[in-house]
Amino acid sequence: MLTISNLSKTYDNGVHALNNVNLSIPKGMFGLLGPNGAGKSSLMRTISTLQQPDSGSIKFNDIDVLKQPNELRQRLGYLPQDFGVYPRVSAYDLLDHLAILKGLDNKKQRKEVVEGLLAHTNLFQHRKNAVSGFSGGMRQRFGIAQALLGDPDLLIVDEPTAGLDPEERNRFHNLLVSLGEEKVIILSTHIVEDVSELCPNMAVLGAGQILLQGNPIELTNRLNGQIWRKTVTQSEFAEIEQHYKVISQRLFAGQIVVHVLADSAPEGFEVAPANLEDVYFSTLHNSRNAHKKTDSAQAA
Repeated sequence: MLTISNLSKTYDNGVHALNNVNLSIPKGMFGLLGPNGAGKSSLMRTISTLQQPDSGSIKFNDIDVLKQPNELRQRLGYLPQDFGVYPRVSAYDLLDHLAILKGLDNKKQRKEVVEGLLAHTNLFQHRKNAVSGFSGGMRQRFGIAQALLGDPDLLIVDEPTAGLDPEERNRFHNLLVSLGEEKVIILSTHIVEDVSELCPNMAVLGAGQILLQGNPIELTNRLNGQIWRKTVTQSEFAEIEQHYKVISQRLFAGQIVVHVLADSAPEGFEVAPANLEDVYFSTLHNSRNAHKKTDSAQAA
């Protein structure tokens, strides 16, 4: 169990990245959803001991993460949003080098671990090729292989499928699922489908605050009967936006399919089955409106 309590972080430039974050994350896949700039990477960097918060605490089982960073690092696997690799170094040699840094000193045992992880991530046939020449999906799978060195109990993956094509994204999903339920695995992403397909537990982060937490199915069921949709033109959409709580819109065949949140059917709308995207967008919509009202009240 990972427990985060009252965590806050403000950078030197005045950006409030984290604002009193509280989370309890059990074993299994946990999805952290939020738009770009919400504070997801700041939270992942803080959990992984790459930066210190201004206040708060993080506990992982019996480890006080802020006071015992080295103990946490021995049980941590981390795939950051961006990671560099050495040019002209093969996948096998690079993973072998990283395994040595991780403390795998026995050559025979290290060879078994490295070959096993390359096979598990479907990269064994590419082991002699330079990682710098890998496609985006292959590089992300290599990133998981290095994160799994030492069989960590806590695994953090930050925006792992951004930029991947559908086939590689599906392959990466299958890889994450194969890791089982005995680790705490945090999937930080702005892609709703990733969380919908993989995670039995999730939270929404916005403007450095936890806005919502729970089971995706239960959170979605709460919105049933409150989501309404209509296909409209651009000019009609502008009017709808003035009168209704629009939570999302998307283009289809040159027209706009709009979803609104309401207790009863707006005129001309049909009921739409709620999904996790509706949960996500309605949560962000409510949060932004609350901030606008607060800012207006302070200005007055």
